[in-house]
This record gives sequence, C-alpha cells and structure tokens, in this order.
Amino acid sequence: MTSSKCNGAYARADGQDVVAWKQFLLNCLNDLFGLNNPVCVFRGVLFFLIFCFLAFYEGLPLLISFVLAYVAFLIIGGKEHTAVMARTLPRDIRALYRLSKMKMFIRKCRKRNATVGEIFQSLVKKHPNKTCIMHEDKKWTFQDIEDYSNQVANCFHKLGFQYGDDVALFMDSKVEFVAIWLGLSKIGVVPALINSNLRQQSLAFSITVVNCKAVIFGSELIQAVSDVSPLLKDVDGLQYFCLGEFDSATVPAKSLDTLIPESPTTPPKHHKGSMNDRLFYVYTSGTTGMPKAAIIRHSRFMWLGAGIHHMNTIQDDDVLYTALPLYHTAGGILSLSQTLLFGNTCGIRSKFSASKFWDDCIKYEATVAQYIGELCRYILAQPEKPQDRQHQVRLMFGNGLRPQIWQQFVDRFNIPNIGELYGSTEGNANVINIDNKVGAVGFMSRIIPTIYPVSLIKVDANTGEPIRDNKGLCIRCEPGEPGEFVGKIITSDPIRQFDGYVNQSATKKKIIRDCFTKGDMAFLSGDLLMMDEDGYLFFVDRTGDTFRWRGENVSTMEVEGMISNILHHTDSVVYGVEVPGNEGRAGMAAISDPEHKNM
Repeated sequence: MTSSKCNGAYARADGQDVVAWKQFLLNCLNDLFGLNNPVCVFRGVLFFLIFCFLAFYEGLPLLISFVLAYVAFLIIGGKEHTAVMARTLPRDIRALYRLSKMKMFIRKCRKRNATVGEIFQSLVKKHPNKTCIMHEDKKWTFQDIEDYSNQVANCFHKLGFQYGDDVALFMDSKVEFVAIWLGLSKIGVVPALINSNLRQQSLAFSITVVNCKAVIFGSELIQAVSDVSPLLKDVDGLQYFCLGEFDSATVPAKSLDTLIPESPTTPPKHHKGSMNDRLFYVYTSGTTGMPKAAIIRHSRFMWLGAGIHHMNTIQDDDVLYTALPLYHTAGGILSLSQTLLFGNTCGIRSKFSASKFWDDCIKYEATVAQYIGELCRYILAQPEKPQDRQHQVRLMFGNGLRPQIWQQFVDRFNIPNIGELYGSTEGNANVINIDNKVGAVGFMSRIIPTIYPVSLIKVDANTGEPIRDNKGLCIRCEPGEPGEFVGKIITSDPIRQFDGYVNQSATKKKIIRDCFTKGDMAFLSGDLLMMDEDGYLFFVDRTGDTFRWRGENVSTMEVEGMISNILHHTDSVVYGVEVPGNEGRAGMAAISDPEHKNM
C-alpha cells in the first residue's frame, strides 16, 4: 500500500518536472547575466546580438557561439568578478561533472524505485565471493552478508514483525550490526540505531521516542540493557533479543544465536519495498534540545552514498577503512554505503584506536580512510613510526579537520587528497571540498549557484533569527560575512528533500519559509559558515543549545536535566568552552547554589 503511494508521489513529481526545469533555467540565466540588474540586461542584449552574429552569420556551432559570446559579455563588464570565474571555472566544471554522475545514479534508482537491499542483491550476483566487510581477523563476503541478512529478515517475519514496525538496534560496531539492519529493511521493519554509549534515562528516551517494539542488543551491552529495563517496564509488549552469549537471568531475552541460524537464507518474498520507505533512524542533537530521531529513507542513504562516491571519485577497486561508530551517519552511512551500493570492500573497527589506525589501514590494504577532526588530532599526537607512511591510503574524507593541523597531517602521513565535507544527518545543506583547499569545508559556485541551491543568509547576532529585507525575504551574505547555511527544499527531488524527524514539531523548527522567493522552503542548518571571494566555505560556529565534544553532539538541555535531578532540582546552565589543543568544546556547568547546599 505504501509503495503504491510512493510511486504515485513520484509520478506527481515527474509531472512537475517541466515547471521545475523552466524555473531552473530562469535561475541559471539570472546567475549568468544578472537579469535583476538593468545594466546587465543591456549587456545581455549585446550578448544576444554577438551570439546571433557568430551562429547565424559566421556559421559557428551553437555551443561555440554561446561560449565566445559569453566571454565577450564578461570582457565588456557583464560580470563584476571576471577574475573569480577564471579561477573557479575548472573547479566548477569538475564538480558539475561529478554532480551529474551522482544525479544519474539517483535517477536510475528512482526509475526502478529501488531499495538498498535490492541494489545490494545486484552486487551479490555480480561478485558473490568478493570480500564485503572486514572486522578484526574475519572477512565476510557479499554472499555471506546477503545470506545472514536474509536469515534476519525471515527470522523476524516469523516472529510477527511487519512493515512499519520500529525496533532498537543497540550494539557495538560489528558486521552483524550492518547485516541485521539490512535484513530488517527487507521486510520493512525500521531499526533505530542507538548510540552504544548511552545509559539509563538517555537510553530509555532513545528507545521510547520512536515507539520501539523490540530491543536488539549485543551481549557486550547486556549490563546497560539490564539497567535501563526498569525504565521501560511501561512499554507494552517490548521484546528483547540478544546477539552473543548472555545470562537470561540478567535480561529475559531471546537468543539470536539460536533463532537466526534456524531461518532460511532465501530472500523474503512477502514485502516489496520502495525507495521512499524508511530505512532506519539516526539520532542527532542537531543544534537544539534533546536527541532527535532523524528519518533516513532509502533515497537519502542512496544520495548521501552517491555524493561521497562520485564527488570523491572513489573507484570500484578502492578499499575503505573506518573506525567511526556505525550508529552515526559518518561511519554507518557515508562509509558503508560505498559497500552496500557500489561494491567497495570496507574494513571496520569496534572502537577507534589512534595507535592502531595506520596498522589497520596496512592490514586491510585500505586506499580510502575516514576521519573526523578529533581523530586526526589524536593520530597526530602519536609518536612517529614507519607505519605512518607505509600505507596505501590515497584519500581521506570526513569532517572537522582544522586548518591549524591540516597541512601537518597531510605532510606527515603522505595523504594525496583530503575530502573535507560539511553536512548533517537530516539536512540537505551538504557540501564537500574537492580540490584540497586547506580549511575549506566545501564551496558554492560563484558563477551558477543555482546548480546546487545552498546559500548563506544573514542572521541576527543576538537572537539567531534570519534578517529579512523589506519584501520579507532573507538576505544572502556577501563574501567575508558569516551567515547561517541553508539548503533549498524541493520535495520532488530526493537530493533536495528534507525528511525531518519522527517528532513533527522538531521538523517544523528546521524549516524556514519565504526564504528567497514567496512560498519557497529551506532547511536551517543551525551552523554559521563564511564564504570567501572564490566561493570556498569555512566553518565559523554552531548556533543553538548544543556543543560538540569528541565527535558527539551534546545537548545542553539534556545535561541540565540530569544535573537538576541529581542536585534536587537546582537550577543550572550548561555550555561549551574551548580547550586549547582540543577539537570542539568541553562541557561546563554554572549551578545556582549560593548557600552551597548541594555541593
């Protein structure tokens, strides 16, 4: 039923393509010729006359005539930043080519209405015995993952789970973690990928916020599950399933070590998924409030994966390595999508180790590795050793590599390419640095920004609210001005969609209306960035009531609530402070306790 609705939605979207293309072309013309500027309009007329002369009088091909006429348009002053175009055109052409490949991949998936499981199945048929995922000393082939995920699907279907059910997946990074959520997706069950570091109230909140019907956990976390179970006693019919050896007296769970092997490896036939179905939930603090369950649809998993693959020019024979948690977007989507969608082998690690990072890269023969800024600083802090340059890594991609250590990191470890990116789990305002510009998190085209509709808007320094002009529209920032990063929402385009959160009120808070034209919508990132003259983007700061520490977003509201409970409802304010030599901000609390009763 849902699949047919989704197909209908895509059909309606296709019917709107003509209107969308007309608007897109008008926007591109405005980018090129400045149609809102009367002087540029006059020069545009001259461009048209030159074009007609070259094409129809001289008989030159239309494309060559257009290019020559536009060059003449620039020379006579049709664009203020002619030098910018000369510097950035090669970059923009490369980006446009890679973006077109990404869009072609998404278009093919959309035409088939494919799911992640279906794409993976096609890879299994192509190379069943190729190594898929490596963990510690064990290698799983594509066929191994396919068989195990099918067993998971058949197992939980037999247990009564069906399309639309939500379950919690709570375990350390391991191959089974991936195979379990992949298997559940084949029957339409939606797992919530729970942070394995959560305990007590935070863990209970994450399980209940998406109405989970079961908790699937690894035996390494049985104590955490035992501790949280009293807080979940009011959840009707909540079931527990454990992977690994455990004591049933600690948690009354069913053993997946018994149930999964008993299930057939044949693909489940009772569910035909859709590209627009929910694949899983990933928790994010964003910039405000408690952690929110962001909705990751199959389509979003695909376009995030395709973006990393094509913008970084990852090749079929590249081997990836990630030591990042698989419950987060970075490790769980950006890296694993290369395996599940494009057939790249991937090595994973349960817990990051700075001293073993390059050893693992050598062990797995990795050519592509993933980072976050904090990891780079930890790796740099290690004593120098021969393994620093004995690896085969040609590309590292991730976010948060600070300008202060960028060049030192690249030089010491001999990394030819850094794919620094900016984005969020749930948002559509994502960019990437494709030409090793030190410190830049990505760029916006200064020539035709409409090609990828993201922008910086001016905000009030005190309230954080967008500043609007006399027409009630947002004001774009000029180069050198910090502003909030936003992405235009286009509901008919999987790349420009904003699926939001399980909590609809939280979703609405991240959407701004009448941003650049009346009736449009854009996603608010909650982050301040700044653009230079060439369109390169640099991170400035986060807004809202969260801070980032050791790769995790910390909700000040959540910490304040815990302090209040511990100190008998004493008022407190939690905020992040910079610590020299460390990435992000460390938490600090100001507690209202003048008589020192609670301290």
